[in-house]
Amino acid sequence: MALSFIGLIVGLGLLMYLTIKGINIIIAAVLCSTIVAVTGGHNLLEALTSYYMTGFTGFFASWFLTFLLGAIFGKVMEDTLAANAIADWVKRKFGAKRAVFAVVTACALMTYGGVSVFIVAFTVYPIAFSLFKSANLPHRFIPSALVFGSISFTMTSPGSPEIQNLIPTQHFGTTPTAGGWIGVIIALFIMVVGGIILGKMVKKAVDRGEAFSLEHLSEIAKAEVAATNEGRANEGETKKDLPNIFVSLLPLISVVIVLNIVAQFISTEQAVLIALFAGIVVGWGLMYKNAIGTHLKALTKGTENAINAIANTCAVVGFGAVAAKVPAFTAIVDALTNMPGLEYAGLAMAVTLIAAITGSASGGLGIALPILGPIYMAQGLDPGAMHRISALASGGLDSLPHNGYIVTTINGVCKETHKRAYFPVFIMSVVVPTIFLALAVVLYMIFH
Repeated sequence: MALSFIGLIVGLGLLMYLTIKGINIIIAAVLCSTIVAVTGGHNLLEALTSYYMTGFTGFFASWFLTFLLGAIFGKVMEDTLAANAIADWVKRKFGAKRAVFAVVTACALMTYGGVSVFIVAFTVYPIAFSLFKSANLPHRFIPSALVFGSISFTMTSPGSPEIQNLIPTQHFGTTPTAGGWIGVIIALFIMVVGGIILGKMVKKAVDRGEAFSLEHLSEIAKAEVAATNEGRANEGETKKDLPNIFVSLLPLISVVIVLNIVAQFISTEQAVLIALFAGIVVGWGLMYKNAIGTHLKALTKGTENAINAIANTCAVVGFGAVAAKVPAFTAIVDALTNMPGLEYAGLAMAVTLIAAITGSASGGLGIALPILGPIYMAQGLDPGAMHRISALASGGLDSLPHNGYIVTTINGVCKETHKRAYFPVFIMSVVVPTIFLALAVVLYMIFH
């Protein structure tokens, strides 16, 4: 048992390290799965060919179509310039003085409307770059603003079309709006309190003398980043007129409305496909002039994005599937699920831990709920409460340094380093959501 615990800790630590160092997540996950399996006393070939691949392919089979339509929808919003129009409108309404909140708002509008978080980060970053530069705010806070707006409260909120709010419906027989008024209150708390904390962190840095700077980059990289992002931010205005803001928002609104109406009559997995398809049709239909010539491009690029995104998620789900078979993992789950009177707390801690192990909110849910769902459902707990607690719990420790979206946003999109940018990301995507997860658990224990 002791060796199993050591192997689990080493495997997780190494997965974080390799991911931060830029090693392909699939290779890193297989390597770390090997360590966990061997120290857990399992036959290596069986662990990789059975446990790992079952986890990998199982998640792929369940959610590929959702990833595919979500990625295509994101490309439609990008190619029709609807995403640019939303970001530009927020920029003009908030102005440079409220740069941080403008970035958060732009991300929140798009992600709650069903746009892929990777598309959101790519689209909003040029606007964030321009706003932060105009306001002379430290560039290292852009990743935290992007992350906070796109995942901390939008993906776990009632009614959200994001996959983290959809997976629990499979296991608790619920709809995307599950969780009642407590879910809404918690989402608002995360948004408001998190926004205040982020604003104070930026102000404190400015008061210390920090300013907008790209000194962490080479001279060549600085020029490339500035030229690319400032040019991209104005791309829509130079090439063609941006669509009207209300027209740009309609595809997002249609996704949310269709999802939450249709999910009352059919399974959520089917409802989200219909909702995303509706969003694609509405986007292309209303902005057909901007969409001319982009249809095949959106389908092709969207498919590529979907395959990359789900493959990376499946890789960590596979790692989690191997981890779930070792004695150390079983001992932890048994301890958490046998807490009389604290069932909701046990569920929250178990999902949080598994999301941390996988470095993925959706991957964590994909591993945790098939195991935990039947256990807690058999105890007669409220399905809506369990749905919301699970969704909230998936969005805390998942955002450790090895999380794929965190790595992509900090290193890939913003060209920052973990050393400079990760601490505020950690506060906004780990600390704040975890605090309010604890509050949600207390409220559900009191009122359910």
